[in-house]
Amino acid sequence: MKNILFEIKEGLLISLKAIRANKARSVLTTLGIIIGVASVVLMSTAIKGIDQSFQEGVASLGSDNIYIDKWAWFDNDIPWWEMRNRKHLTMDEFKKYKDIAKLPIAVAPSVNSQRTVKFEERSVQFISITGTDNNYINTTNLTFDEGRFFTELESNGGRKVAVVGSEIAKKLFPHGGAMNQFIKISGKKFKVVGVLEEQGSWIMGNWNPDNQVYVPIQNIFKYFVSRHSNSITINVRANGSQNVDATKEEAIGIMRRVRGLKYDEKNDFSINQQEGLLSNINETVSVIQIAGFLITGLALFVGAIGIMNIMFVSVKERTREIGIRKAIGATKRTILGQFISEAAIICLIGGMIGLGIAIIGSMAMAQFDFPVTVDADAVVLAFSISLITGVLSGLAPAYTASKLDPVDALRYE
Repeated sequence: MKNILFEIKEGLLISLKAIRANKARSVLTTLGIIIGVASVVLMSTAIKGIDQSFQEGVASLGSDNIYIDKWAWFDNDIPWWEMRNRKHLTMDEFKKYKDIAKLPIAVAPSVNSQRTVKFEERSVQFISITGTDNNYINTTNLTFDEGRFFTELESNGGRKVAVVGSEIAKKLFPHGGAMNQFIKISGKKFKVVGVLEEQGSWIMGNWNPDNQVYVPIQNIFKYFVSRHSNSITINVRANGSQNVDATKEEAIGIMRRVRGLKYDEKNDFSINQQEGLLSNINETVSVIQIAGFLITGLALFVGAIGIMNIMFVSVKERTREIGIRKAIGATKRTILGQFISEAAIICLIGGMIGLGIAIIGSMAMAQFDFPVTVDADAVVLAFSISLITGVLSGLAPAYTASKLDPVDALRYE
């Protein structure tokens, strides 16, 4: 056991000495590993951050929701022209559904319009303005940084009040103080009564509550869209995730009755669930992940080939040294361990530098609100990749060195 430990110690010392003696070559050798490890770690942290951000965003909307809509959000089995020709969902139908439905704990209508929002000289464009009623907040898990959602009186009376997402508040009020200020939506003044907490769900696009403004639905129809030419969405929250299916079946039955469909007629509406949204984004993230790891895997492969070539050169240059060591009693195992250790150390140094670059890169990305998550897994991943790459790329040169005949090696010039 002592002999093995001594061999390991001696091999490591010789490897470090060889690396120090060829600093420039060692640095150039590690470049491929640095780029590969930095790419893998950055890709891993970015994908994990995106996934976490999306999961949090979906959670903010509520995992036990269904959405009754004219359009099927993710069902490709229904031709788009068929959905386009469906009748719009109306406020009258919403009211009838609400009166009949027994299972939901909250029901609210919503309709959207893309508008420019201004405060004094600042403005943000293409913002989703969501018109809804006071019950909408009960169909979500949204929380407030300041203020509140609009009340039943404000909703029914069509008061010009607004609740703004965190990103809207940051852009229009960078120094805070959004509460009770008057913003302009396409020239119409609305009083800010609430600012939502940040949901961190940027990947959700128009679904992102951080980039939305909520106003009473009567104002949407009065100022921005026509009541008769725009379909609403009915947001329904079940009494717990275990009751989602029952709530969905009830909704189908009620809507068929409300819309006067016969038993042999197809539904002219869709019941959407967040599982479709989750499935859609998971497929996208998976494609990005596969493409990313193929690219970073190629970088690591190129780096490993570079290390292998350099190690073969090193074996050639140190043939006489190998012969002397073998002549004084070094075994094949000792020589093998020495050169594998050298390749592994070079890769580990490259891995540490790559990890440092990835962490700095992640911090820079975070400054631009890109969701990244750097944790212990990234460190383990960096060191594991470096060590495995070092061992595999050093194996062939080390084996070649260990097989050298000591007499021939001593003759080598």
